[in-house]
This record gives sequence, C-alpha cells and structure tokens, in this order.
Amino acid sequence: MFFKKQKTVVTDQLPQLDKTRIPNHVAVIMDGNGRWAKRQNLPRVAGHQRGMEVVKDITKAASDFGVKVLTLYAFSTENWKRPETEVGFLMKLPGKFFDTFVPELIEKNVRVNVMGYIDQLPVDTQRAVNDAIAQTANNTGMVLNFALNYGGRAEIVTGVQQIAAQVAAGELQPEEINDATIDAALMTAPLGEFADPDVLIRTSGEMRLSNFLLWQLAYAEFVFIDEHWPEVTPAVFEKALAMYQARDRRFGGIAENQSDKK
Repeated sequence: MFFKKQKTVVTDQLPQLDKTRIPNHVAVIMDGNGRWAKRQNLPRVAGHQRGMEVVKDITKAASDFGVKVLTLYAFSTENWKRPETEVGFLMKLPGKFFDTFVPELIEKNVRVNVMGYIDQLPVDTQRAVNDAIAQTANNTGMVLNFALNYGGRAEIVTGVQQIAAQVAAGELQPEEINDATIDAALMTAPLGEFADPDVLIRTSGEMRLSNFLLWQLAYAEFVFIDEHWPEVTPAVFEKALAMYQARDRRFGGIAENQSDKK
C-alpha cells in the first residue's frame, strides 16, 4: 500500500514562535530562484540577485531569534551542470554579497564559515570567501555557514578517505571507528556541538534532500514550504520555525510522559 506524503505548508494557523525554544542549528535549501524569476518574466539570474537580498534578511532574522548556526545551501557540486552564464553569475555573487554585507555581519556579531570544495572555485570567489571569513573571525554570535561547491556524498567520501588514511598509517584501528570519528572527518566538524541541524527548511514546495548534509540530517525535522526563496520573508521564516517547534522530536525513543504515542 502506498501513502501520499503530505506537504508541510506554512499557514496563519501555526502556533506562535516560542522565543525560549529556538533551534540551535537551522539548515536551509534555498530553492526556487529560477522559477520565481520565470514567473516574473525575468532572467534566471534576477532570481539569484533577489535571493541574495533575502539571504541578508533571513540572516539578520535568525540572528535576532537566537539561532546559533544558520547553514545555507548556496551552490552544490552538481550545480556546475547549469548554463555557463548562470554559473558565472553565481560565482560572482559571493563578492557582491560580502562586499555589501560584511559590515552588517560585524555589527550583528555574526561569524562567516564556508564549507565545501573551496579550492575548486574561481580565484576571485575564493578571495571573497576567505576575506569574509577573516573579517568576521572574531565575532562570537551566530555562525552563518555557507555550503558552497558542496555535496553530501562527496563530503562523506572525503571523510572516509581521511579515516582510511589514519588506519593505513596505524593511527587508528578499524574497531575504534564510531560516530564521533565520522563527525570529526566531515566539513561540519568546526561547528562543534551544533554540527547537526535541528531543522531543515526547504522552499519552493520541493521535498527532497538534493545531496545536502546526508549524515548530519539523520535526526533533523523537515519543514517544506511553498514559497520560492525570493519570496521568503522574516515572517515566513518565523512561521517555519514555529512549525518545527510543534514537532515531537524523539530520536528513536518515545515522547516523555506520552508513552501511548507511536
């Protein structure tokens, strides 16, 4: 028997956000830039341009709410397959974004982190990324973590290769490998106790992971909203967080004092 999966849609009937129970790590798949642009009779790059402005709004909102880590899926290892002109535009966006936003990030005490295969990016893109990381390195507030030229499977392969090298060098015994060993070999390791997202939000009505944080999302709650990324406002983001708070996270167990629930 097949069951049709229901979408999680943000509505006005959702409970109010409890500011005392904000998730520590929020991950977002920012989907729908191109579809939004097409609906506006604009080129796809206009959607990415608008999406960049939304990143600024949501970053500030997340920081104000008290989120510890905001991870944004900016460019995947598969996105190189897109038209050359679109990829070229996307590679220039980090420079434009950080040139205008780093002063606000410093004011908000937000620290920039970037994970992915940065060394494979154009030199100017690498420079923009590394400059933003350096300029915000002393900030102690929320971490704005970009997944840039990132792929979940590639990340796992790279991590396994690192662990295999340790075993081959006699630094690690196979039977010593555990969850913590793998956690330490992944690109989210610098995030420490907040490496695993509490909630994944995906925009544009799509319901798939798209090779994003495949290991780290094991116990995350998923919230799917119909708005395209350029349409997301701080109010929409707040409602998505409220939907997360309405969930019962059990981590394979049962809800406390609710043993009759399955």
